[in-house]
This record gives sequence, structure tokens and C-alpha cells, in this order.
Amino acid sequence: MKVPSFEKTGFGTTKYGEKASKYILAGAGGVVLEASDYGGKIVRLFAPDASGAMKDIVVGFDSPAGWDEGDPYWGCIIGRYGNRIKDGRFALNGVEYRLALNNFPSGIGCNLHGGKRGWDAYVWDAEPFIDGSDVGIVFRHVSPDMDEGFPGRVEAKVTYTLTAGNVWRVEYEAVPDKDTPINMTQHVYFNFKGEAGGSIEDHVLKIAASKFTPTDPGQIPTGEIADVAGTPFDFRNGMRIGERINEPDPQLETGKGYDHNWIVDGEGFRFAARLEYAGNGRALEVWTDEPCLQVYTSNWSTYDQKAKGGEHLGFRCGIALETQHAPDSPNRPEWPTTIVKAGKTYRSKTEFRFGTI
Repeated sequence: MKVPSFEKTGFGTTKYGEKASKYILAGAGGVVLEASDYGGKIVRLFAPDASGAMKDIVVGFDSPAGWDEGDPYWGCIIGRYGNRIKDGRFALNGVEYRLALNNFPSGIGCNLHGGKRGWDAYVWDAEPFIDGSDVGIVFRHVSPDMDEGFPGRVEAKVTYTLTAGNVWRVEYEAVPDKDTPINMTQHVYFNFKGEAGGSIEDHVLKIAASKFTPTDPGQIPTGEIADVAGTPFDFRNGMRIGERINEPDPQLETGKGYDHNWIVDGEGFRFAARLEYAGNGRALEVWTDEPCLQVYTSNWSTYDQKAKGGEHLGFRCGIALETQHAPDSPNRPEWPTTIVKAGKTYRSKTEFRFGTI
């Protein structure tokens, strides 16, 4: 077992004029995580394959400009509200709140990932730590009342921890001073061949979910809770991602692939998903206390996008496994609520457990 360590370096200036830093966390088990205080962005994550060879297995950029000039969400902390809110509006305590429309599936506007400037686009206060065999960072951010149209001032805290068992633990806390929706997640994209390794359709995915929430053309849940049995959404026994992704299914055609919310079976902190690639033996398990999991297969990535070292990305170059409450929950009172009462503490925990086949 190695001695855990961390190193802080400069990372550049964001388009908002804030100077960002990067923290290199070397875990006792061998995994190395590079994260920035700019929205908690994951820049690199090195994990061993079955032979022990290390490789960076996440999609990211070399500087803030990569996010500022392209897709802003790769590997970020997402808040105040992860995923979509229909028509950018919701009612709470008799008041209708209107949010920015910053996403337009099929030309239909919605609010996505907190709005035009979500929590991913701020430099957070960051404090690295070593605690025994663990190494990590505590990120803190204060979101003012009516930030992006959401009510309430929120004090948010996110802790990244690397353990000796090669677990990357993400713990979320947030305390609002008014009732408000909060739905935080981590938007990291994995490709076990490396970020320029091509499509993730040859990876095998298992999801511990017997139901999912179908969406309308605007990729907003219709309200139906559908069985996965007999559909391209049945990953309960494990299935190659590309096995059914191109079938003529209306749900797949709208988003050009998987961009859907699964309802994870069971309650409490439990197994949600497993991703593996037989070509080099890398594997990952996702455990969470969240009720749902959004799976997105980077269906809108194009070859002209460049990541670290000038490497070209491409169609379906990564997969995001976003633990969460269901999209549009503020407009679905029959679903598990995302409303956090004033003075109460929102808490959530997800673990990415790295291993091999």
C-alpha cells in the first residue's frame, strides 16, 4: 500500500475571470485523481487494468478553456439542480419560479443542470486533506438567493475521498435558508480504453433497476414508470452498451442513444451499476443512496471536440453514470421529493469502486 498524498498546481483562468487550481490526489491503493476547484471538475483519473497498467479513463480538458468553449459538464459537480426541469418552471409554496431555458431537445426548451451558470461554473473553496490511508478534498460554495432563479441562499459542501481500496467517494451536503429544490450529482464520463479510445459501445453495463422513466420529445419524463423487461433498457443481467442502442425505439431515437433515468432497485446505500471492459479488464461499481441513476452515452459528442493533449473525442466516447433524483421532480409531487426545507441539511453519497474483472 502506498502513502497517500496530494499536490496543488495552477489550472488557469476561467471565462468569468476566476483563477482555478488543480489538485492531484494519489490514493494509497494506486488510483490517482486530478480534480479542479473549478466546479469540482475531474481532469484525469488513472486506474489500473487487469495487468496493473495505469491509464487515464475519464474525459476532460487541460485547462478551464476546454469547458468554457465546449461542453461545460464533463466531470463536474452539478447543482443546484441536476438534470432537466420542464419548461424551466416549477411551483413551490404557492409561488411559480421561472428558470433559464438552456437546453433544447427536439427544439423544446428546458432548464438543465442548474441553468446558464450552474454550480459547475464557479471556483469553489477547496481544502485537501489526508486522513489515515484516505486522501481527499473538501469543496465549499455559497449560492445566493434567486441564483439562476432558484429560491434560497444555499451553503453547499462536496467531499471527494480516495480510499486505500480504490474507492472514490463523493459526499454532498447543502443547507438552504428557504425551501428550494436541490438535486446534486457528479457528471464524470468514463472510457476504460482512454478518452480517445473510441466508442464505449463495447463496454458491458449492468444496472440494478427493473424500471425506468420514459421521456417525451423534450427528454422530460412523461410521468410513466415503465418496466425495463423486454426493452433495450433492461441491463439487469449486464449487456454490451451497443447491443441494442441503435434499435428503432422512439426512446432511443429522441436522444440518439441512452440519456435516461433508471429507478434503482431497493433503498438505502446500495449497488446501482457496474461497468466493465473485457479488452483490458477494467471494472467499476457505482453504489449510492440516491433513488435513481441517469445514464448518458455522450450521444452528441463530435470528432471536432478536442480533449487533453489535443486528442479528438467522438460519438459515444464516454458514459456518464449520474446518481440522482428523477428529472423534473419539482413538477412531480408523487415522486421522491427534491425539495429541501429551510434550515434542513441535504445529504447524498455515491461511491465509484474501481477494480478489475
